[in-house]
Amino acid sequence: MNTVLLPTSYLGPLNYYSKLKKYENCEIEQFEHLSKQTYRSRCVIYSPNGPLILSIPLIKRNHRQQMKEVKISYEYDWLKLHWRTLESAYRRSPFFEYYEDDFQPFYATKKHDYLIDFNEALQQKIMQLLKLKKQYSFTSEYIKTPENKVDLRVLFSEKDPAKADTEFQIIPYMQVFENKHGFIPNLSVVDLLFNTGSKAPNYI
Repeated sequence: MNTVLLPTSYLGPLNYYSKLKKYENCEIEQFEHLSKQTYRSRCVIYSPNGPLILSIPLIKRNHRQQMKEVKISYEYDWLKLHWRTLESAYRRSPFFEYYEDDFQPFYATKKHDYLIDFNEALQQKIMQLLKLKKQYSFTSEYIKTPENKVDLRVLFSEKDPAKADTEFQIIPYMQVFENKHGFIPNLSVVDLLFNTGSKAPNYI
């Protein structure tokens, strides 16, 4: 099986991008029901106080919403909050200034109504920075048990997908606050980019 089925992801963890790199073909699920507290709408970064979750607020109609229907809430300026938090966490990292202009426009103003569209726009930028030249598609329907595909949708619903992912081997790299809290594995891909720059693809 050389096709992997993944969920959409907001600044996904390293092992998410390792799957995009490893498998020849990839499909992003857009018909599954909204899952709470997953990487579909949140990411984990390294703050001065340790791991910190950044969550995108959503407009939740009901628990049976399909992912392609999930809209982002802009009742408060979370875009500005997320960007300020990223700045606070990574301003001292070696490559934040190098990538700042790549990421800041995504947080400058509202551009996307739907979560999957915002995630996809960010993901295309991240893949460009990681030099992952790969085309992928979106699912055309929901299939609970797909045939001839590696189904990793549930893996990225776990609290810590790295622990359940026996294929992914964590390679430590220098992190800004490592002297305070030690190395924290499998954080958002931006942690890797801001800390390792052009060497980031070697870690996934």
